[in-house]
Amino acid sequence: MKKIIVTGSNGQLGRAINALSAQTDGYELVNTDYGISGIRDLDITDLDGVLSLFREVRPYAVINCAAHTNVDACEVQVDAAYKINAIGPRNLAIAASETGSRLVHISTDYVFSGDGTRPYTEFDAPAPKAMYGITKLAGEEFVRQFAREFFIIRTAWLYGDGRNFVKTMLRLSETHDEVSVVSDQIGSPTSADELAKAIFALLPTENYGLFHGTCEGFCSWADFTKEIFALAGVGTRVNPVTSAQYKEMNPASADRPAYSVLENYMLKLTGSYEFADWQDAIARYISTAR
Repeated sequence: MKKIIVTGSNGQLGRAINALSAQTDGYELVNTDYGISGIRDLDITDLDGVLSLFREVRPYAVINCAAHTNVDACEVQVDAAYKINAIGPRNLAIAASETGSRLVHISTDYVFSGDGTRPYTEFDAPAPKAMYGITKLAGEEFVRQFAREFFIIRTAWLYGDGRNFVKTMLRLSETHDEVSVVSDQIGSPTSADELAKAIFALLPTENYGLFHGTCEGFCSWADFTKEIFALAGVGTRVNPVTSAQYKEMNPASADRPAYSVLENYMLKLTGSYEFADWQDAIARYISTAR
């Protein structure tokens, strides 16, 4: 059995990886997280701790799902954001290189400015604005610098088993007749199950490098919410608002990319994996989550 260390295994993607692994032969997962009861404790910002685990397990691969993903908090918790999103991946890359392990590192659409008008490919130059994107891009660069065999996968608007936008909207619908949702931010809602499938499709190959991994198609947050409510049979109205209006209501919020659609260009060029359409993926999710 090939051992795979999963960091951040209690998150949405970590859970999806565990669910898919249970249906996949040949892999044994070593689940890790930080400060979560019942899961092996690992602080990815501690190089000695990371090296110790890798030397003990001698993994075939590591899938890094750990990140400081609170976009607003990253603006004020800058040191923590750099430690988790940049130093953490660096440490995993160093350890993976020492033990001959493959590294799958999950990154984000926030590495782009969001000022574009067409989907971003892997060949477009990053230009992050928010600290979350800045630190995640630093993590990508460390992986390239220190890992030998790696897959960097940028994803966006992720939802799965855990806290996410979909569940938040459904919860709000229980107590609100109307919800205000941003209509001028465009992206691709992405199922954690679909991302997990893409990871397992790449993992046994030598098709290393940078990939974009999101469900096909795109929409606004407001349109996404309308689709969620329609599929769930919810009558709550969606009130579209602009980012500027949302900022007035939530002045402490960090700027979000206006347009962060990712084109899965490398996956398509290499024939590695084809993501489901976002509408089909959310329909499957709603049918099983309620």
